[in-house]
Amino acid sequence: MSPMNDIARDDVFPGLSSEEAAGRLARTGPNEVARLEEHPLRRLLRHFWAPVPCMLEATIVLQLAAGERMEGAMVGVLLLINVVLGIIQEGRANATLALLRQRLAPRARTRRDGQWRDIPAAALVPGDIVQLSLGRIVPADARLVSGSVLLDQSMLTGESAAVEPAPGTTAYAGALVRRGEAIAEVTATGPRTYFGRTAELVQAADVQSSEQKAVLGVVKALTAVNMAIVTGMVAYALSIGLTAAQIVPLVLAALLSAVPVAMPAVFTLAATLGARRLAQQGVLLARLPALQEAAMIDVLCVDKTGTLTENRLGVGRAVPLAEGMNTAALLARAAAASSADGQDPVDAAIRAAADGQAAAPLAVRRFIPFDPSAKLSEATIAGPAGADERIAKGSPLAISSLAPLDARAREALQGLADEGYRVLAVAAGPGQGMAAIGLIGLSDPPRADSAPLLAQLKELGITPIMVTGDTAQTAATVARRIGLEGPVCPPGAIPEQVAPADYAVYAGVFPEDKFRLVRAFQRQGHAVGMCGDGANDAPALRQAQMGIAVSSATDVAKSAAGLVLTEPGLRGIVACIEEGRAAFRRVLTFTLSMLVNKSVTLIVMGGGLVMTGHAVMTPLLQVLWMLTSDIAMMARAGDRATPTPYPNAWRIRELTLAAIPLGAVKLAYAMSILALGWYWLKFDTGAMRSLAFLTLVLAGLATGMILRERGHVWRSRPSPLFLAASAASASVATAFAWRGVVMSPLSGAVVLGLCFATLAYGLALDAVKVAMLRRLPIDRR
Repeated sequence: MSPMNDIARDDVFPGLSSEEAAGRLARTGPNEVARLEEHPLRRLLRHFWAPVPCMLEATIVLQLAAGERMEGAMVGVLLLINVVLGIIQEGRANATLALLRQRLAPRARTRRDGQWRDIPAAALVPGDIVQLSLGRIVPADARLVSGSVLLDQSMLTGESAAVEPAPGTTAYAGALVRRGEAIAEVTATGPRTYFGRTAELVQAADVQSSEQKAVLGVVKALTAVNMAIVTGMVAYALSIGLTAAQIVPLVLAALLSAVPVAMPAVFTLAATLGARRLAQQGVLLARLPALQEAAMIDVLCVDKTGTLTENRLGVGRAVPLAEGMNTAALLARAAAASSADGQDPVDAAIRAAADGQAAAPLAVRRFIPFDPSAKLSEATIAGPAGADERIAKGSPLAISSLAPLDARAREALQGLADEGYRVLAVAAGPGQGMAAIGLIGLSDPPRADSAPLLAQLKELGITPIMVTGDTAQTAATVARRIGLEGPVCPPGAIPEQVAPADYAVYAGVFPEDKFRLVRAFQRQGHAVGMCGDGANDAPALRQAQMGIAVSSATDVAKSAAGLVLTEPGLRGIVACIEEGRAAFRRVLTFTLSMLVNKSVTLIVMGGGLVMTGHAVMTPLLQVLWMLTSDIAMMARAGDRATPTPYPNAWRIRELTLAAIPLGAVKLAYAMSILALGWYWLKFDTGAMRSLAFLTLVLAGLATGMILRERGHVWRSRPSPLFLAASAASASVATAFAWRGVVMSPLSGAVVLGLCFATLAYGLALDAVKVAMLRRLPIDRR
């Protein structure tokens, strides 16, 4: 009969009846963490309640009130385009997140109706009797009542060392059974478990995305400019005797020109295209705004176990103590006293180290597996003279009862402990005359890519910080080995005003500490990234601007993160940051172009009113301008872009300041063209409107083409899609103006001359741009 059969006798653990279990399930709920789900109707309405949709909706209402039905319908189409794009991309992101949460439904072996059954873990209730065996996940918090197991709780506590709970103690949900078999009684399920309480912290975490802040900032800036100019235009119109019927279309056209229609779509498309490229490199984007957040982080909090280290025990140091004993001989004897089945992580590490030393295996006559009560394992081997040699391996305290440790051994033991190693002692000798022959220091070895990754992060202007639940000695040892330089935060409460430069390592922290640490950095103005794999990392992953779950992460960690690595290691993190910075550059230059185009269009409308005494842009022409200019700019989301070597940030003030000289160049050009048409060519009102429309469209497209590159425009080529979209928009606008579609026709000579004038404007704008951006940082954190 197996040990499990011995400890699982029917008369000792009868279990619950199905009726009793059903009643408890109704009272306590399923053994899973409930997720907050947004109602579909509320999710739909949210897309109509953002700043840009609200501006479009207000414009539609005013146009319908003024009888401008066609124009109102066209603006409605623009509104629907924005909403549909937002819903589609949000749906794709949610689908990705749902796939991350999906896994084979966990099951548990429990006692029901006097029989052992495999049931879904979600059906467990407090009081259930469950079996814990090798390779199984502990399905709920449970009190051990019989048997012995070795549990890997690294995903929950951050400790790499496995633990062996005594009967009567609690095994936490999510722990992995590494060795042994046991019977346990469920004490807590669902959100009441350690795992579940951590997930509740995730739901409490919240941080506003940079996209939300940027859109709101741009809308505020445009609204302020719009209100000032519209107020002046209305006052002037009244002063020259225009009627209300003439003023209302003027106001509607001005309102339309201030709406950043394409901005949300460009943000969404840039993130979507970036997500596709990252997926090819083993990175899944769970939330679209996370890509832009990756461009902004200047502090990266990294969990040690399984992130910087391999999350497996290895022999870091072997210290021979006996005369004539070398490392290979010490490891060979330690391997002889280790199990060969590979189930015990300590024994597996020692055997792997012995194989690495090419130590000849010893002939084992007798082996006694590890005894949890004695804290050691034993073996008997054939000695060199034919006599048997007894070997014992275990904790230093247990070995010292068999073979006392001298001063040299105690000093070596203390040195290994100070370096963060988990220390085992080995003794050998004939019969009872054993002597300590060596010490073995075990550790969780760093990943091979950790050191170069941290070096790359520093080159990108990011401060890496280790945050772990392990001891300070262990964390400091790992930090030294991977080149993470800096002091270790003293044990205890983390200072409230702590800065990223104060400490390089935080050890012995709890989930709440990681959460508070991220928030402390954020309060000081830092953008924080958090890498992790365990449930204990989830609150900080959610709170951080960029939460990254590695490939071995728990479901809670993956659902909390914005980015999920699907391949081992952290190489994908550099790709995330570089792709994020490239995407940020695309949307930033688009935003700068939009600020210039929108503000100048408003001023041109005011200047045209003063010049001609009539509105030079009607609501219909304004909608056509938006369709041929703003919507075409969506192709900027996939344009070529070079990532910056420093963290980025939305600096609306600097963007606005940069738009002033650039806008001045465009304003001077546009007003010169209008003055030429009115005073020299003697255009009538209809021709002036056509001239204003084509001038603003061509100059707007040229502005976007010039501002996409920080240096001179010829330093980089635009993407084929962006080039084609710009050419198509210019061709449509030119054809409409030339053929007189919904406007007065312009002669071919005027259209051709305007095209050449636009080229000259582009070169002038390029010179001003290069000189200005050298002095004004618009994206540096």
